[in-house]
Amino acid sequence: MSILILLIYPPFHRWARAHVNYQTATEDHPLNCFSCHLYTQKTGLIPKIINADYYSPFNLASSNDGGTLYVVAEEGNKLLIVDTDKGRLINKIEVGNRPHTVILDGRNNYAYVSNQWSGNLSVIDLQKMKVTDTLRTGNGPAGLALSSDEKYLYVVNSYTSDISVISLATGKEEKRLTAGNNPTGIQMSADSSKLYVTSRRALLVPYGEPVVCELTVINDKTRMISERKDVESAYMLENIAFTPENDFALIPLIRPKNLVPSIQVERGFMMTNGIGIIENKPDGRIIQFLLDEPNSYFADPFDIAITPDGKRAFISHAGVNTISVVDVDSLRVIINESSPEELEYFSNYLGLSSRFLIKRIPTGANPKGLLLSPDGKLLFVAEHLEDRIGVINTETLEMVRTIDLGGPRRITVARLGRRLLNNSKGTFQNQYSCFTCHPDAHEDGLVYNMASKDMGRNLANTQSLRDIGDTPPFKWNGKNQTIYKQDGMRFSTVLTRNEPFSYKELDALVAYIVTGIPYPPNLLYNPTGELNAMQLRGKELFERTHDNLGNEIPPKQRCITCHPPPYFTHKQMEDVGSLLASDDSMLFDTPHLNNIYASPPYLHHGLALTLEEIWTKYAADNTHGTVNDFTKIQLNELIEYLKSLSGPEYYKDKEKVLKAGILNFKSKKKNEATVKK
Repeated sequence: MSILILLIYPPFHRWARAHVNYQTATEDHPLNCFSCHLYTQKTGLIPKIINADYYSPFNLASSNDGGTLYVVAEEGNKLLIVDTDKGRLINKIEVGNRPHTVILDGRNNYAYVSNQWSGNLSVIDLQKMKVTDTLRTGNGPAGLALSSDEKYLYVVNSYTSDISVISLATGKEEKRLTAGNNPTGIQMSADSSKLYVTSRRALLVPYGEPVVCELTVINDKTRMISERKDVESAYMLENIAFTPENDFALIPLIRPKNLVPSIQVERGFMMTNGIGIIENKPDGRIIQFLLDEPNSYFADPFDIAITPDGKRAFISHAGVNTISVVDVDSLRVIINESSPEELEYFSNYLGLSSRFLIKRIPTGANPKGLLLSPDGKLLFVAEHLEDRIGVINTETLEMVRTIDLGGPRRITVARLGRRLLNNSKGTFQNQYSCFTCHPDAHEDGLVYNMASKDMGRNLANTQSLRDIGDTPPFKWNGKNQTIYKQDGMRFSTVLTRNEPFSYKELDALVAYIVTGIPYPPNLLYNPTGELNAMQLRGKELFERTHDNLGNEIPPKQRCITCHPPPYFTHKQMEDVGSLLASDDSMLFDTPHLNNIYASPPYLHHGLALTLEEIWTKYAADNTHGTVNDFTKIQLNELIEYLKSLSGPEYYKDKEKVLKAGILNFKSKKKNEATVKK
């Protein structure tokens, strides 16, 4: 036996070494079969054993007396009730799918929770401690605010980019207001006259034009849009807070450098992180200061809280596990003594934060929502990937305790991977995390210049990370055969200029990307899973074999050939005529089309701002499938079908049903034949 092992082992070892080298694009990654063949399994008994269900606290609200904390558990689909004095969890209430925000009415009789993946709102009776009503909203409800008279509820719908105005007397939506692109935050001004709504994604513009995000202003008295403000060269405006004096509104933001070649990472590519200061007066300016320092960046600013006396603002940086403490009066001084030209310069000046920053406070993993106690003496921090609440003394500026929410004690491999994806550790000066370009493990809607040296070459539209594990190769040029290579060797070469992850960390990151990133349900275009008449006609066009004149379409020119379900990609390289003069000569990896409605702009260069433009502007001579014989109505039908596409699991289930139906039919025929015999 030992001789047999000696004979077999060397060849096996060489094969294993070659296999791992191919997967990782390195020559020294440890030979560990578990990392690929155990931790990346999505179904069966093993994933249930090795993974765990976390709460992932996201946003917070407090009772008027500060004795009770209400915590949105994003992954747990619950509202957690916490006794702040005792520092422990006292109740859990089941809500909808992927809750986002919780607010309370003035008397603390009711709590309202937005359920982003359910498209509705849970109304919770705080005396009975249970959900008593569920209200319909737009798609992807996120931020919430009550009108000043508490008769109406404003619901920010992140996926439909609008705001539902719901009458609390009837529980019905009375009107729908258009917001910016992918809005999430909303806040009432200190004088209760208007509300500001923040948006995360930039307005769609061709590559080369500066990034602009919209800040939407609502008149609370008329419940109408009164103004739309452009926040230039910034995006990811998650939340907003007003000073008690009502002179300013402050917004954490990111200033992307997507127009700068990636080779310039050491000179400021790709991101800077800052704060927007909106002067709350007619013709008020929007001023931007950086929260970063010359040699240290503070990635992914998320929430902001301002003390009742208006002296200090606290900002959570989810990418570096840090809270920045800002002296608000110092902001006023800088603004008052600076010329317009100086203020414009300060928006890119890394040395300015030393003039207004008081302290940086470390937190647990991925701090998100912030909440000050009613007296302003304590700051509660939702440590999103730590399953706990951090408590900071706002006078000493120290973390004084934490509140364990009762989630799993152990950190699974996939959970570690999620922490890494949301942390800027390993990037140059902590400039950005994977999350920065892939918020919610999706994509940020921006196009980046990924050239090695030349401005404007090899543009790359950011691609979603959702459920990509089964769709190799990766990157638009398909050069990365595995996620290991994409996030390991290539990531370090192109973006970070160093090795951001140890081998153990890379194993964990890959495990999370492969197993932990589902698609949200397509409630906008396919809420029931059944296609409407227009979508069915579009499906026929997508799968057609003959054109409108009856001519057979070559297989390569059929939509379904390159985009078959469940991922709507055949995982091969193709030429669809989209190559630009500024691109190196190459074929492009066929992208998956699941939830494609949520991923504008389109094509590798992102110049197609809508699905229609793929064919009306960038597919001359039928270079992207045979579609030029379509009527306008037929193109609309095709687009409606594409917008209906959901996550791959839906189509896998459909395949199972179809196969089961075929097998049952065959079994039935076999049984009938047996009976006849």
